[in-house]
Amino acid sequence: MRLADLSEQSQVSIATIKYYLREGLLTPGHLVHTTQAEYDESHLRRLRLVRAMIQVGRIPVATVREVLAQVDDDSLSRTIRLGAALWALPRAAEPEPDDPAVIAATREVNRMLTRLGWTDAAELGQLSPVYRELITSVASLNRLGYPLDADDLAPYAEQMERTAVHDLDRMERHDTPVEQVESAVVSAVLFEPVLLSLRRLAQEQEATRRFGL
Repeated sequence: MRLADLSEQSQVSIATIKYYLREGLLTPGHLVHTTQAEYDESHLRRLRLVRAMIQVGRIPVATVREVLAQVDDDSLSRTIRLGAALWALPRAAEPEPDDPAVIAATREVNRMLTRLGWTDAAELGQLSPVYRELITSVASLNRLGYPLDADDLAPYAEQMERTAVHDLDRMERHDTPVEQVESAVVSAVLFEPVLLSLRRLAQEQEATRRFGL
């Protein structure tokens, strides 16, 4: 397809597409003439991903470029590639190791991980910014007087484990590793609000069941 067709199918203006090309967020088209290029479905798919991150996720262009570098790095295993792409997304501030609320949160998160048989906490602490973000969030609740211990966290984690199985089942419907990692990034940016809405809707249903209208 020509640039005009790519713009029409993606609903992204030609000027914006050219900006993404200059910023390295979209690979150049296949030259068919010195002033003309052809684009394919991979460009359309990537354009939708970039648009989701920038327009919906409000992610800075430099961060989008970093995420896409991980998505396209075929030297990495699929697990590392997926993790690296998701870890490159914006996260909360790192926890302060000497903060009493962080120390308490770390203890309870690690107890939960041990109970569920998840990855060793020491390894997660070194590798996963998501683990550290969880500690930061639990520590914030501790400071505000709403503490979460391992008993509180474990049921949520067990529900998320089932969600993760479904997430990866959906991801594996895509044909190539690049498409699979792209779909995971899209889910992280666009699908988490769906999960939040489903949780709140489920709370409404449970409240009605327990207490009536």
